[in-house]
Amino acid sequence: MENQKEIRQLSLFPFPKVIKRSGEIVEFQSGTIYSAMQKAFKSTYEVVDDGMTQKLQVSLEEIIIKIQKLDKTEVTIHEIQLIVEETLKLHDENAGNKYTKYREDHDKLREEKQKAQDINFTIGNLVNKKSTTVNENANKDSNVFNTQRDLTAGIVGKSIGLKMLPFNVADAHQVGDIHYHDLDYHPYSPMTNCCLIDFGGMLNKGFRIGNADVESPKSIQTATAQISQIIANVASSQYGGCTVDRIDEVLAPFAERNYGKNLADAYELTDDEEKAKSFARKKTRKDIYDAMQSLEYEINTLFTSNGQTPFTSVGFGLGTNWFEREIQRVILLNRIKGLGKEGRTAIFPKLIFTIKKGLNFAEGDPNYDIKQLALECAAKRMYPDIVNYDKIVELTGSFKAPMGCRSFLQGWKDENGKEVNAGRMNLGVVTMNLPRLALKSAGDKDKFWNHLKLLLDVVKEALLYRIKRCKEAVPENAPILYQYGAFGKRLKPGEDVDKLFRNKRATISMGYIGLYEVATAFYGGEWETNPEAKEFTLEIMRKLKAKADEWGNEYGYHFSVYSTPSESLTDRFSRLDREKFGVVENITDKEYYTNSFHYDVRKNPTPFEKLDFEKDYPKYCSGGFIHYCEYPVLQQNPKALEAVWDYSYGKVGYLGTNTPIDKCYECGYEGDFNPTERGFECPSCGNHNPKTCDVVKRTCGYLGNPQARPMVHGRHKEISARVKHM
Repeated sequence: MENQKEIRQLSLFPFPKVIKRSGEIVEFQSGTIYSAMQKAFKSTYEVVDDGMTQKLQVSLEEIIIKIQKLDKTEVTIHEIQLIVEETLKLHDENAGNKYTKYREDHDKLREEKQKAQDINFTIGNLVNKKSTTVNENANKDSNVFNTQRDLTAGIVGKSIGLKMLPFNVADAHQVGDIHYHDLDYHPYSPMTNCCLIDFGGMLNKGFRIGNADVESPKSIQTATAQISQIIANVASSQYGGCTVDRIDEVLAPFAERNYGKNLADAYELTDDEEKAKSFARKKTRKDIYDAMQSLEYEINTLFTSNGQTPFTSVGFGLGTNWFEREIQRVILLNRIKGLGKEGRTAIFPKLIFTIKKGLNFAEGDPNYDIKQLALECAAKRMYPDIVNYDKIVELTGSFKAPMGCRSFLQGWKDENGKEVNAGRMNLGVVTMNLPRLALKSAGDKDKFWNHLKLLLDVVKEALLYRIKRCKEAVPENAPILYQYGAFGKRLKPGEDVDKLFRNKRATISMGYIGLYEVATAFYGGEWETNPEAKEFTLEIMRKLKAKADEWGNEYGYHFSVYSTPSESLTDRFSRLDREKFGVVENITDKEYYTNSFHYDVRKNPTPFEKLDFEKDYPKYCSGGFIHYCEYPVLQQNPKALEAVWDYSYGKVGYLGTNTPIDKCYECGYEGDFNPTERGFECPSCGNHNPKTCDVVKRTCGYLGNPQARPMVHGRHKEISARVKHM
C-alpha cells in the first residue's frame, strides 16, 4: 500500500478530522480503513491474491478522494462507513456485503452495550418482567417488594460497575467473551464473594450485630439462634454463599451445656444416677432436635437485604461423641421430615455430609449408622451431598466443606504454622466462554490456543481489578465480617482489610464453562470415549491451572481454577454465541452450555462410568468442582446409592445426588414431573400450580424450586435434557 504521503498527493482538499462515536475527535487514519476492508476480503475469500490487493488499493484511493470532496473539517465515523460500503461494493460486491454485515453486527453489539449501561432501559426490562432479568437467580422471588428493590438497585450498580471496569474487561464482558460475575454488587461496592464463617470463634468469644453486644450462648438453642442471625448479617454484607463447616463439632459444647443443666434438674427429682442421666439425655436429645429444627426453619424464612434466602451450606459428619452424633442425626431427621404440614423439601441449607474411612464408610465403623440415615435422606430429599474426606485433602491440601455451593479454599497455614480454614473467603469470579474460542477457531487448534492465550490476559486484568476493589473496603463497611469475627480476625476501624486477603489467605477464581462443547467443535458430539479428545480437554485445564499458579505466586493471592455453577450463564453464553455463529449442532443448538467438565447430560453412562470419566479434572480445578449422578426413584433402594457413594470414595471429592422427589398434592403423585415450556407439570393430573405441588430440581450446586421461582430458559432446557444414569 502506498504510504500516507503518497495518498495525500491524490487529495484536492486537506484531510478532515474524524469524530468518533464517543465524541472524541482524532486524526484521519487511512490505514484503519484499509485494514477493515482487508478483513472483509479475507473473510470472503480463502486467498487474497494480487488482483484483490489491487482492488483494495484502488478502493482506498477513491474513498479518500470522496471524503476530501465533502469539503468538511470534521466527518463522523458513520459518514466514512457509508462511503466505504458504497465504494467497496462497486469493486467487489461480495466483500462489500461482508463489510456491511460486519458493520451492522457491530452496530447491534454497540447498541446492546449502551442498553446495558442505560438504567432506564434495564429498569424497563424489570418492569416488563423480562426473564433474563427477573429469573437470573432462581433463589430470588421477583414478585416480592424487597427482591424488586434489590433488582432495581442491582440495575444501578451494574450500570455504574460497567463504567468502573477497565475498558478491555468491560468490553469482553459485554460481548460475551467473559462473564464478570455479580456486577449488580461489585465493583460498585467493594464486596467479597463467599466464605467459611468462623462460627467457632464468634460463638465462643461473642460478637456484635447492630447495637447489640452478643455474648457466648449458654445453650444449643441460643447457639443456633445466633447462627441464623450471623448468617443473615453476613449474607447482607457479601454477595456469595456462606457455610457452617463442621457444625456438629461447633455446636456440641453448647449441647453439652444443655446436658449439664438437664442433669442438675434431674437430680432435683431423683437421687438415682442412672435415672438422672437417662432423663438428662432424653431432654438434651429433645433440645438438640428443637434447636436444629429451628435453625432449618429460620434459614428458610430469612430474607437478606439482597432480596433472597441466604445461600447457606452446612458441613457435618466427623464428630464422634454422643452430642456430635446426635446433632448429625437430627440434622438428617429434620430434613427427612420436611417443612410445614405438607412436609415440603427444604431448599436451604444445603447439607454436606462427610464420609471418612474408619469413621462411617463401612459396616462396623462407629458412625456407619449415621451414613445409613444420610443415604435415606438423600434418596428422599436429594441432600445431603457428600464430600469424601481423603480425596478432599488430596485435592485441596486440607479438609473443609466448600464455601456456599462449590468454592473450595486451598490448604493454608498462618504465621504460626496453624492450619486455618474458618474465617477465610473468596474475592470473586470471572468466567471464560471457552466454547466461543473453539467456534472462532474453526477446527484449527493453533488458533484455539492463541485465542485462549489472549483471553487469559483479559481474565488476569479482570481478576486483579476484583482484588484491587476488595482491598478498597474498610472494616466499617461490613463490621460483621471485618470487626466482629466472621472473617476470623477482628480488625479495628481504618485497618487495612488486605491483611485478611494477602499471602494466599483469600482465593480469587478463574471460572470456565463448556469443555464438552469445546471438544465437540474439534471431535464431534460423541467424543467422551475418544482418548485424544479427552486429553485435549485435560490440556486446557492444565494450562488454566498453570496460569493460576503463576499469577498466585506473582501477586500473593490464591488464584484458583473454578468450575463455574453457571446457573444463568449457561443461557447467556449460549444465546450470544447462537446469535454470533448460528445454530451449531451439539453446541449452540441445545440452547445451553454444559457446566464445567461434566459429561454430556443427554447421554446415559452408568454412574461408575460417569465418575471414571470426570475424576481426572478436579486436580486442575480444585478451587471449585462438584460431580452429580442422575438416578431413578431411590427411596426403596438406598443400597444402590450406597454402591455409588462407596465407589466414589477414592475417585472424586464432592458428589451430589439427583433423584426424582417431586410431589403433587392434588392427586398424590410422587416422582419426576414432566418438563413443559412453562416449567414442570404432574404427569398424572397435569397440575403445575406451585401452591399445590412441590417441584425440586438441581439448579446448579444448590437445589431450586422452578415452579415457585422460575429459572432462565437455558437452565430449564439443560434440566429437561438430563437422562438417568441408572
